[in-house]
Amino acid sequence: VQLVESGGGLVQVGGSLRLSCKPSRSIPSMRLLAWYRQAPGEQRELVAERINGGRITYADSVKDRFTISKDNVANAVYLQMNSLKPEDTAVYYCYGQPLGDRAEYWGQGTQVTVSS
Repeated sequence: VQLVESGGGLVQVGGSLRLSCKPSRSIPSMRLLAWYRQAPGEQRELVAERINGGRITYADSVKDRFTISKDNVANAVYLQMNSLKPEDTAVYYCYGQPLGDRAEYWGQGTQVTVSS
């Protein structure tokens, strides 16, 4: 499975960005789709995940600011990021697990930089 991210960039504090992830398999065939991020010198951390069936989990640091959603027609999963802070600066990765498959797949990452 290939995961292709887009939408990163440079934004000022308080601004918004929307990241997109397009898997090479259909969204309904994916058990889990998630967004992770990794800041320089830090471990990769979960930002938001969506499990097939609708359960959604957010990191405490992004609750009420970020929203994960999907579009089966566009075959994409999105991360809407609002009220961005400098500490949101990181490389953001799309992550996926297909149904019936324990393999894990990662996108190539997209840089998000929030300037103060």
